[in-house]
Amino acid sequence: MEYKFTNANFEEEVLKSSLPVLVDFYADWCGPCKMMAPVVEKLAEEMDGKLKVGKLNVDEEEELAARYRVFNIPTFLVFQNGQVAGNCVGAMSAAQLKEKVEQILA
Repeated sequence: MEYKFTNANFEEEVLKSSLPVLVDFYADWCGPCKMMAPVVEKLAEEMDGKLKVGKLNVDEEEELAARYRVFNIPTFLVFQNGQVAGNCVGAMSAAQLKEKVEQILA
């Protein structure tokens, strides 16, 4: 399942989550972000129960993007215990994204 993160639910869904969380910082107009959408969706299905996966629109949630210093999109931040545990930036294959997330969580 893929979540939609906003300023209203970020603390509860991301920072207080008992599971690690992958946040996809994206924008609707961003070509690489559109390419990554099915990759992120697939990862959400594969890691269901082990990892919470969701998207955050940087145009709608500028404050959160600024707080986490997201300057390029897509940016993927992995949160664990309310803290950023790791990140990766840019378009990549499903295998690469999964591998990076697993390395961060290891």
